[in-house]
Amino acid sequence: MRAHEAGALHADINNQGPAWLRAPADVNALVPALWPRSVTRGADGAVAVAGLSVRDIAAEFGTPVYVLDEADLRSRCRDFRAAFPTEDVFYAGKAFLCRAVVRMIAEEGLHLDVCTGGELATALSAGMPPERIGFHGNNKSVAELGRALDAGVGRIIVDSFTEIDRLTALARERGVRPRVLVRVTVGVEAHTHEFIATAHEDQKFGFSLAGGAAANAAFKILDEGVLELRGLHSHIGSQIFDASGFEVSARRVLALQAQIRDARGVELPELDLGGGFGIAYTTQDDPATPQDLAKRLRKIVDSECAAENLAVPHLSIEPGRAIVGPAVFTLYEVGTVKDLDGLRTYVSVDGGMSDNIRTALYDASYSATLASRASTAQPLLARVVGKHCESGDIVVKDEFLPADVQPGDLVAVPGTGAYCRSMASNYNHVPRPPVVAVRDGQARLIVRRETEDDLLALDVG
Repeated sequence: MRAHEAGALHADINNQGPAWLRAPADVNALVPALWPRSVTRGADGAVAVAGLSVRDIAAEFGTPVYVLDEADLRSRCRDFRAAFPTEDVFYAGKAFLCRAVVRMIAEEGLHLDVCTGGELATALSAGMPPERIGFHGNNKSVAELGRALDAGVGRIIVDSFTEIDRLTALARERGVRPRVLVRVTVGVEAHTHEFIATAHEDQKFGFSLAGGAAANAAFKILDEGVLELRGLHSHIGSQIFDASGFEVSARRVLALQAQIRDARGVELPELDLGGGFGIAYTTQDDPATPQDLAKRLRKIVDSECAAENLAVPHLSIEPGRAIVGPAVFTLYEVGTVKDLDGLRTYVSVDGGMSDNIRTALYDASYSATLASRASTAQPLLARVVGKHCESGDIVVKDEFLPADVQPGDLVAVPGTGAYCRSMASNYNHVPRPPVVAVRDGQARLIVRRETEDDLLALDVG
């Protein structure tokens, strides 16, 4: 079968939607699991966040706009902190990072993971205590590593023998002993509801467990004695709802921990099981609570440590999407509505793949609602699309909207806090949207909208 050049979304025609999608009894109803906790629909029919109508947000800040419920984000930080009171919770900054969010997660007692010099600069400029920063990345430059050492970053997750050599040389020059973890590729890949436990070491991250590289990396660090090896790190995937992958991963990493103990007489004190915890994008998703995750992960680690006769190491995790993803929705204005003779209805909005590439890149599913008013019209199966010059510029593949949706309406898409603004682009020279934080009925700009002047400022030709 020949693939469609515009992507799998165009390989066949189906105006019925996916099997899990059902026409709502009330097209105005909001599914609580999909939205920030303060989102409601007011008496006037408009959606409101923390008591502020989306109409007012659109009037003040324009559209598209990412809307962050600050109380929601902070409450999710507290949920993880309460569920993991003796462990370290590292917010994965790659999900979404700006100085305001750094301050929020710092104030809520979380640590922070960064993976580039730019993310590190953002964290430091916002006042994140450097000892609470972890530095990831498969190709950290000499300059980035030097900056991390000079800043006093709390831990560096080493990812290659080249990096070990670079970091060792820099540490010797500075007379410091940075704390490091070895990232281990454990042969487990987990996404959504599935995991596969073999043949997944062909990737750019980490040291191979099966090939012996992970053990050799640990031995090298211990034998040279310049870096302080604190433990091992593993990350198995994203949007995970099933703990089975973590069980296999922990078993394999802790077996390596025992191997290191037996070979060098050193029992490493830390273990990081990564993140990737799933959220609800649509009604088909049923994510675990932080309390449930904590219970399952502790049980897994305790069991595997007992099997290897190891002391239980200090555990850390790295939720990013699970904290910021549900706390944000994107607000758009409808520009055109196109009915393809009953085949499909396209609702075009004033953003698209430049502010949310995940549908085109990952075939991700999202939900949406008519946000500026309520409607008595019947549900209409629609596709929400963007304004870019690509057939694959799709925001929401299938969703029931009111049949009277029209130009000028506001449409809101929940679950856009993670990997939307952080992966946004200027495709077709479209400026990136702003991020607005709302709390107690008040909105404040935390990332301003780009302008055409911003785009032209970089064009020196």
